[in-house]
Amino acid sequence: MDSLSGGTSTTGVGSDDPLAGRSIAVVGSGFGGLSAACYLADAGADVTVLEKNDQLGGRASQFETEGFRFDMGPSWYMMPDVFERFFGHFGREPTDYYGLSRLDPHYRVFFKDGDRVDLTPDMDQVRATFESYEDGAAEAFDDYLAQSESTYEAAMERFVYTDRPRLRDWVDSEVFRSAPVGLNLLRSMEGHVSNYFEHPKLQQIMQYTLVFLGGSPKNTPALYTMMSHVDFNLGVYYPEGGFGGVVDGIADLARELGVTFETGAEVTEITRRRGEFLVDTVAGTHSPNAVVSDADYAHTEQELLPEHERQYSESYWDDRTLAPSAFLLYLGVEGDVDPLAHHTLVLPTDWDGHFAQIFDEPAWPDDPAYYLCVPSKTDDTVAPDGHSNLFALVPIAPGLDDSPETRERYRETVLDDIAANTGVDLEDRIVVEETFSVSDFAERYNSRQGTALGLAHTLRQTALFRPPHRSEAVPDLYFTGSYTTPGIGVPMCLISGEHAANAVIDDHR
Repeated sequence: MDSLSGGTSTTGVGSDDPLAGRSIAVVGSGFGGLSAACYLADAGADVTVLEKNDQLGGRASQFETEGFRFDMGPSWYMMPDVFERFFGHFGREPTDYYGLSRLDPHYRVFFKDGDRVDLTPDMDQVRATFESYEDGAAEAFDDYLAQSESTYEAAMERFVYTDRPRLRDWVDSEVFRSAPVGLNLLRSMEGHVSNYFEHPKLQQIMQYTLVFLGGSPKNTPALYTMMSHVDFNLGVYYPEGGFGGVVDGIADLARELGVTFETGAEVTEITRRRGEFLVDTVAGTHSPNAVVSDADYAHTEQELLPEHERQYSESYWDDRTLAPSAFLLYLGVEGDVDPLAHHTLVLPTDWDGHFAQIFDEPAWPDDPAYYLCVPSKTDDTVAPDGHSNLFALVPIAPGLDDSPETRERYRETVLDDIAANTGVDLEDRIVVEETFSVSDFAERYNSRQGTALGLAHTLRQTALFRPPHRSEAVPDLYFTGSYTTPGIGVPMCLISGEHAANAVIDDHR
């Protein structure tokens, strides 16, 4: 089985029951918490996962109503190699728990000038599309993708799967061999992509994944050029049952490994007394040997720990760049929604204004870039016969006021924009409707300022500049999830859980 260490240590997950006899509480059941729980239980620990809500999965919750089933959070299944590696550690495969369908097209783009593009698994089609916008763009695409693939392979092995939490961990021959990858940290994605493509639409296509990393082309390091390899080479899939099916699969694996789950068990305080933890929940108190928090990092520090056991002050969190929040509109609709694809992006021809209203001068976007997901295109179990299931997601600044009046006004803006730019008029066909936005993220997930994703991937918040897995103030307290390394996204959180488990194992061996 695979075995990778925390930091540059040679110990870690995969050793024979190094945590036998240890009890560990995992706070939160997002993908970081589920992953950590599996690795810790596999190492012999007695693991209990404490989940605030009635469902497992954190932001990857689902809700069902009137025959419709909606994924509330993640909806793009990418980086299948990470899921294969995760299940492979336990001698399983993803398909032991859920099926996968590769999407074609991977996604569709509507530009607001009336243009439309499909990005498919057919690389010749993609090259032809790029060439149609700019002479020489097909060859530039090949060069960009080759660079993206090499960056991905080097970055995943040396910086993502290997945790380097301290400066001395970077003084390593592996790091020096990856100097070209490291240099990509020193420029923005905007500058990097413009070296290959001049046409603004091609630049947008190569940069759209930054929305899912919680950044903008101006503030995200060019290291994330590797996401184009993920997009075009590794492909985009749909898991059977949506992301709820992935949550159920990992939870089933965890139970097979001996993990216990408690839902409706919101943690209200974490303290240490005479060297022992007391983890208070609304349902009772636990006394584990160690705690791994997959709850929002800032919430854990500022709300669950006493002041003298916090690593960071309130001002530290005020100075962080949070990833966007979102305005989500979940819709059950009569009839079909052609020409929308399973994944559809609707982009202004100039999206700088939208990013400025997220990161520079926070406001509800006047001309939004947004994402539409229509799982009923692929999965006929998510909507009743003769109906479509879709949601619209508009990235917005965290901390915005999202009063009922504001939501209603913006709902009209989004529906009008969809009709104007995709030709799909939804207004008179809606039979089920729910919104979810800033205040809901804050209330349901204890998310700071209602961020949908966590800590943005800026240069100052990448790699060892993200908060650590080990608490520097409290022995035996650890963190996992999107605030830690390697960062935002379901695959990254799976790896984060491994890093946190490695830290526990190294410290308790």
